[in-house]
Amino acid sequence: MANKLRVIGGQWRSRILTFTDTPGLRPTPVRIRETLFNWLQYDVVGSRCLDLFAGSGALGIEALSRGAKSVTQVEKDAGACQSLRANKAQLSAQKLQVIEMDVQQFLKRENETFDLVFLDPPFAQGLAEVTCQALAAGAWLADHAKIYIEAERSWVLTDMPDNWQLLKDKQAGDVRYQLLQYQQ
Repeated sequence: MANKLRVIGGQWRSRILTFTDTPGLRPTPVRIRETLFNWLQYDVVGSRCLDLFAGSGALGIEALSRGAKSVTQVEKDAGACQSLRANKAQLSAQKLQVIEMDVQQFLKRENETFDLVFLDPPFAQGLAEVTCQALAAGAWLADHAKIYIEAERSWVLTDMPDNWQLLKDKQAGDVRYQLLQYQQ
């Protein structure tokens, strides 16, 4: 079964994207996406974005729609990747790269740096903290990079890397979402 989401801003505003019904996949709700992109309004244009646990692709597509230079989406589920590739083709999104791979394996590869990182792992599996540590250890972040984390409402980043600063922290329904900044 296909699910749908609407792009809320930028060149693809109001375009409908479809994605597969995958267990654990929950696209970032519209209200949260609006808040996030209000927070990032001066950071998206020209940025290099990394969308980890891409799922429906909502965050990466929204960033591209709003002027990101490039987006790399990493997702291990084959069905979700098929949907990501179909949406890429539908939008003719040449600046979008879809990588079908486990996020932790991806973060062990030789890396490039990113200006924005979207981190929206499956809830209650301890993946947010592990992924933050891998991002910090692997030099994936450009100076002053912003990191968006979406997790279950009760989640708290207990072992934040020393050079990360919490900028925003909100809750909506069952979701806690934070924006952090990396500084060298």
